[in-house]
Amino acid sequence: MANIQSLDPTASPLDYYGWELRRQREAHGLKQGQLGDIIFCTGSLIGQIETTKKVPTRDFSERVDAALGTDGLFSRLIGLVLRSQLPNWFQPYAEMEAKATYISTYQAQLVYGLLQTEEYAQAVLSVDRRAKVDGMVAARMERQRVLQRDQPPALWVILSEAALLLEIGGPGVMRRQLAHLLKFQEDPWVQIQVLPFSTGQHTGMMGTFTLLRFDDDPDLFYMDGYDQGHMTANPDVIKERSVGYARLQAAALSPEDSARLITRVMEERYAAPHSTDER
Repeated sequence: MANIQSLDPTASPLDYYGWELRRQREAHGLKQGQLGDIIFCTGSLIGQIETTKKVPTRDFSERVDAALGTDGLFSRLIGLVLRSQLPNWFQPYAEMEAKATYISTYQAQLVYGLLQTEEYAQAVLSVDRRAKVDGMVAARMERQRVLQRDQPPALWVILSEAALLLEIGGPGVMRRQLAHLLKFQEDPWVQIQVLPFSTGQHTGMMGTFTLLRFDDDPDLFYMDGYDQGHMTANPDVIKERSVGYARLQAAALSPEDSARLITRVMEERYAAPHSTDER
């Protein structure tokens, strides 16, 4: 990784963040350990972030701003830093997702990224990208901030029943992930439906896909693969997939029945163990 003496602040958002952190810290006459004491972390962590060996979090950035009086500088930078941790092919979608006013998605195997818990995301992303998993998890959590806006997008999620049964990270992780989904029952902007196996053939058999709608821009269709994403505003594709999604909504369980199924799976398949150790 980069040596702080040779760190190029123009190389990437992460490099600039590390360079600026060191510059601001030294301008305040603080050593790494001293700054760490102020913001309740180790000097080693400060050093790792300054040399791009560690990706900062939003919480870390806000504490640095408060400690150094940098007027929100690092809180503004962190969004760029975390977005840069997403795969290059996924970044265009993430940018459009953040601008959408209506998101409708069908998920064939996994919980949608905006609804994932941190530990669930960690388990999913660590399969292929262990070296970058911390930064990618932080980036996924950053994406979820769109749901916390004063005017969040309307989000409609259809999950295949497989997403409830595919055990990601172990029973405890799944139990907490399903419990997290249930918290959205009271959210007026989020609707979750489960498509049961008993549906048989359906219009989502092509795989996971998402439709994005905007106030002033054309609708977008998106689906991703292992190392690439496909996004189009082709009106014929939008029409076909919108009808397909409406048929999925009609075939899926109601939001109320979906919540009952999620609860049943959580309590029966991922019941809390009697001992303190989970398998």
